Amino acid sequence: MTTLRAMLREGPPVFAPLVLNGLMARMAEEAGFSAIYLGGGASGYANTFTEANLSLTEMCQAGLEIGAASRLPLILDGACGWGDPMHIHRSIALAERAGFQAIEIEDQILPKRAHHHIGIEHVIAPEEMAAKVREAVSVRQSPDFLIIARTNAARMHGLDDALRRAELMAEAGADLLFVLSREPEELRAVAERFDLPLMYMPPAGGLAEAGLEKADLEVLRIRLVVDAQTPLLAMHRALRDCYAALREGAPDPLVGSSIAAENKALKHSVGLERLLEVERRTVER
Repeated sequence: MTTLRAMLREGPPVFAPLVLNGLMARMAEEAGFSAIYLGGGASGYANTFTEANLSLTEMCQAGLEIGAASRLPLILDGACGWGDPMHIHRSIALAERAGFQAIEIEDQILPKRAHHHIGIEHVIAPEEMAAKVREAVSVRQSPDFLIIARTNAARMHGLDDALRRAELMAEAGADLLFVLSREPEELRAVAERFDLPLMYMPPAGGLAEAGLEKADLEVLRIRLVVDAQTPLLAMHRALRDCYAALREGAPDPLVGSSIAAENKALKHSVGLERLLEVERRTVER
């Protein structure tokens, strides 16, 4: 398996879509992606709360399940690292043992607040965030395990503050920087300031919705693109329409007359035939 670090060092930018479970990971792999992302916001929403309520251990358990289904490099949305610089030690240890190849750590307060999801940010002191990054770098066991340092400061405090924070995180040893912004001018300013590879998170709908093309990523020095929303929204829409149709006794508007074909595709994604073959060899008489 090629490491995420190697992918980011060479070749085109890496696209990592959201996955929440093994089936989504397998389908992302079938679609041709080279990396995947376990998102906190989507994981919270999938259980009808927010990522502020998620624990380190449940995210690592999800990572184990995903890793058992797919060998793609998996990135963990590590929120605020589940604590202060001292707590980061356990967060990194568990994330590595769970099979993640990278962790994204952001500079919001703990406990996180739900209004982060509507664009209201409360960030910690930049020196404290730099200390978290420094501890994460010092405690990791594998040099291939990546520390992605994220700042959300631009939305509330302006780009200058976000750049100052990013500089401290870079000095602390971050492998990638993620300055949360979707404004092209701000993205260009970030690219001009730093030599480190950059991460970008487009709005729901991906690059097309952001008004960017793949060629723009090279100019903006973006090496990692994470879509943390679109798969969840697609799933939500499909289920919403499905349940409405079932209630009315109508055909599902998405699957419609292709139920049998979709059921076959599902069994292929799960790998059912491989499991049946094991049974035929071992338990069937």
